[in-house]
Amino acid sequence: MSSSKKLITCLSIILVVVLSCTQSVHSQLQVGFYMNSCTFAEFIVKDEVRKAFIQDEGVAAGLVRLHFHDCFVRGCEASVLIDSTASSTAEKDSPANNPSLRGFEVIDNAKAILETICKGVVSCADIVAFAARDSVEITGGEGYYVPAGRRDGRTSLASEASTNLPPPTLDVDQLTQSFANKGFTQEEMVTLSGAHTIGRSHCTSFSNRLNNFNGTRSQDPSLDPMYAARLKEQCPQGSTDPNLVVPMNPSSPAVTDVGYYIDILANRGLFTSDQTLMRNPITANQVNQNARNPMLWRLKFAAAMLKMGQLGVLTGNAGEIRTNCRVINS
Repeated sequence: MSSSKKLITCLSIILVVVLSCTQSVHSQLQVGFYMNSCTFAEFIVKDEVRKAFIQDEGVAAGLVRLHFHDCFVRGCEASVLIDSTASSTAEKDSPANNPSLRGFEVIDNAKAILETICKGVVSCADIVAFAARDSVEITGGEGYYVPAGRRDGRTSLASEASTNLPPPTLDVDQLTQSFANKGFTQEEMVTLSGAHTIGRSHCTSFSNRLNNFNGTRSQDPSLDPMYAARLKEQCPQGSTDPNLVVPMNPSSPAVTDVGYYIDILANRGLFTSDQTLMRNPITANQVNQNARNPMLWRLKFAAAMLKMGQLGVLTGNAGEIRTNCRVINS
């Protein structure tokens, strides 16, 4: 058996073990949590994701990112869904989330249906976790079982999003520390960065690499010149349009594949935080390994997503089950 096949076999076993041990990690999170209380909960969420994906393939990337931005701030408790009020600016209106975060309407639609058939049963946090899994799967990634039983938080602060979410300007050491703060290894950071293989980015997230890089008048020297020229056409210098976007992985923007890592190897990582993975020999080796072994990365990504979905969860009597995902219960 080749070394890559051995790695895939071992990782498949690890993923099964992780799944089987989920209940011991968080005894109140269980696969099939709604089997008796709301039997079709996961099917309803999956159907809403499917319908949204047919209308706009980019929504899948939005829902994966929504889960990530939820879990990295206060844990996976749906605080990212809460609307701002006159007295408090919520996470979704932080510069880290607005205007780039999307997929809220998919969560709203699923929640409305679930409230009709299973009132007060399915949490918004679980809907976000299900929708992220379904988005990975519908774009060609590896499916995985989602343990459920999360409850919804009652606080959402824009300031916490800014301090907990890693910006696209971080270098590899800063990225490693940011993910370590949430309990992830450096390899898991590289694995989860592969989520950038789908979706889009606003020009403002990387325009610093195209013009006046680090105070100079030139572009980031680590950026492939032909790719940089194309980006400059799509994101003209001096543009005041905040809605200009480009695909994260131009060759397959709606497919969860290893195109992200292949792009990085060709100096076509869009963000500083993408291309910086080549500046450390260990992370560069992981980029190479992922690019060469698509199935290996798919399995690692599923395992990392599963782990992320258990960050700081509220269970039991903590939190609440929101009636409307955008508003805490009165």
